[in-house]
Amino acid sequence: MTRSLGAVSSLVLAIAGAGWPARPAVGQAPPPAAPVKPWTLQRTPEGHPDLQGNWTNGTITPIQRPSGQARALTKEQVAALEKIRADTIERLARPSDPNRVAPPKGGDGSVGAAGMVGGYNYFWIDAGDRVATVNGETRSSLVIDPPNGRLPAYTPAALARLGAWQKRNKQFGEYDNPENRPLAERCLMSFGSNAGPPMLPNYFYNNNYTIVQTRDHVMILSEMVHDVRIIPLGGERLPKQIRPWMGQSIGRWEGDTLVVETTNIHPDEIYYFPPQVFWGTEDLKVTERFTRVDETTMLYRFTVDDPSTFTKPWSGEVPFKAMNDLVYEYGCHEGNYALANVLSGARAHEREVAKSPSKPKPKR
Repeated sequence: MTRSLGAVSSLVLAIAGAGWPARPAVGQAPPPAAPVKPWTLQRTPEGHPDLQGNWTNGTITPIQRPSGQARALTKEQVAALEKIRADTIERLARPSDPNRVAPPKGGDGSVGAAGMVGGYNYFWIDAGDRVATVNGETRSSLVIDPPNGRLPAYTPAALARLGAWQKRNKQFGEYDNPENRPLAERCLMSFGSNAGPPMLPNYFYNNNYTIVQTRDHVMILSEMVHDVRIIPLGGERLPKQIRPWMGQSIGRWEGDTLVVETTNIHPDEIYYFPPQVFWGTEDLKVTERFTRVDETTMLYRFTVDDPSTFTKPWSGEVPFKAMNDLVYEYGCHEGNYALANVLSGARAHEREVAKSPSKPKPKR
């Protein structure tokens, strides 16, 4: 900072020595401001809006609206929320104390990717630091319909599925056997719902995307677990029994908006909408709308319609901001080979227990 400050001081002295006034003389009108160049929507050779490039949907605006808040936040509320976020980033990004003590046995109480032994250093976290703004309105939630900004109620069928899952989970945890290992932990699908559909921020890191367009396809790469959606513009629906990861997406242009409808989502794919979790059924349909609204913003609007899960459809809006940074490959963890190591280690432990009954049995 000293060097930069000195450079600035030298520049100021040079300007003064050159006879350039720092401000207009008394009675002299300031020079007119340079005209703002209007933004022009760039188009592909086919005439469609150019959505290509790198984007991020990181934000501090939650998916569901906190109780007691209006749809739009006041300037004071926005300033307070963003200051809290900035202060948190500044505090957690400070260098770690090299003389700090080790975490207590069993972990320090942290959760998630921390594994109960402490978390990622905050250098790696990029959860977003701004409130989501749509059409000049600072939003208190990404969900806009229902009007209360909350997900609609579960259907009785969805509650029954949830109850069955909870009952099964009391018998077998998600890490007890290969079949129960979560999709994200196995690096098969994105953590949370980054890839979607719908494509939502995960409030942790890697909320970045790359979009590429051709004459008859749109490709969306999610940084998180490098999921890729290849969306044809037009085409026939697959039979209901064929259900790939992220479903089958078919796109079309409605004026300057790209509309993508997705069905046939894989039955094992899980979407996380804190604090709720739901499983998409064969009735699930997600409609997405991508609209370029200015030079640095693409408005992403989505509607989730699953009559077997929710009592009514629900919709949300997420501003995607243009990003000049690169999107790198998400290496993930060693999920492609560590599973064999985990299971072989558990079998070795079981053999040791069989030889020495006094040893503690492996936890299930």
